[in-house]
Parts: sequence; structure tokens; C-alpha cells
Amino acid sequence: MLANYTRSARALAELLQREGVEDSVVLSAIADIPRHLFIDDVLKHKAYQNTALPIGQGQTISQPYIVARMTELLRLAGVREKVLEIGTGSGYQTAILAKTFTKVFSVERIKALQWQAKRRLHNLDLYNVSMKHGDGWQGWQSQAPFDGIIVTAAASQVPQALLEQLSDGGVMIAPIGNEEQQLVMVVREGEKFTQHVIAPVRFVPLVPGDIE
Repeated sequence: MLANYTRSARALAELLQREGVEDSVVLSAIADIPRHLFIDDVLKHKAYQNTALPIGQGQTISQPYIVARMTELLRLAGVREKVLEIGTGSGYQTAILAKTFTKVFSVERIKALQWQAKRRLHNLDLYNVSMKHGDGWQGWQSQAPFDGIIVTAAASQVPQALLEQLSDGGVMIAPIGNEEQQLVMVVREGEKFTQHVIAPVRFVPLVPGDIE
């Protein structure tokens, strides 16, 4: 069974490459990380489809293409070291980031999801991730600045606290908007922030506050 899942992960990476993901490090991470471990048993048969899936608590595990594309955008912008993830969720995006960047910091507002994700990452021997239970809108000030920030839920506007936590030359990738969402890249140059619209997307909302 494990061999089947391994083949499925490699096939998913090949599919994403055909869909336009080019970064070999990102594709290798997709091929290495067993996505089925981040999904409830009843949906495991869909684990290696290029689709978003529910993970409970009103949250989803993102479409693999979006996971890979957002990660690739950070790398294309030159990010290699220290990355902040807003919205740990299932931990799948976190695992891809852990395989791709030197150090990952991840904030999740729903404690039950955070503990599940932490267990999964440790089972995969991914120990370059630090996790925090808290409000994603506020980021992780004590660990700032970050070379890259990736937001995995849609904010109505770019969170000011996250902009302030970017290093000079740092890059943030985030879905922005309510009904109509756009994936946006924000680049910091000193006190100047330049936004680039990448593509229309659909994410669950980035809700303020945290849940025990």
C-alpha cells in the first residue's frame, strides 16, 4: 500500500509539472510528502487528486497545484531561508515548505488542527518547523522579520501586521478579497510595498482571533 501511495505522490508531482510548476525543489517536495497522511480516512482515495478537500472545522487542504505554485512563487522571488506560514491547517503546505526552506514558522488559530499537524510533521521527521496557536492576522512578531510569508486563507485586505513583519526585500504571497479573490505577491523595499496580482483563486476566509 505504501508503495502505491509513493507512486501516487510522484504521479501528482508529474501532473503539476505538466500544469506549469517548474521548480524542481518544489516538485521533489510534492513527490516526497505523502498527502494521504493529512486527510481523513474517508477521503484518502482522493488524496492525490489535484483538488482541495475538507479537513473539518470548516477548513480545507488546498489544491496541490496552489500549494506548489505559492511555494514556487516564493522561491522565484529569491526566498530560501526563513518563512512564515499563516494557517497551518492540515499541515500539508507546512510540510512542503519544510522540505523547501531552511526554517518555517506556522500560525494556526484552531488548536485542534495545530496539534494534528504537529503530530504529522513529527511522524515525517520534519523538525525545522516552529508552530504557534494564535491569530494569523497578527503574524508572529517575536520571530520577525521573515524573508517570505505565505497566507493560506483569504484576507479581505493585506494584513498590516504581516507587512511589517517582512524583511527588507521580503515577499508575501496571499489570497486577497471576499467574494472575488486574487492571489497577490507583495514585495517590500524599505518602507515601500509593491503588489502584483498573480491569478484569481478561491480560499476559505482568514478569520481573526483564535480557538482553543
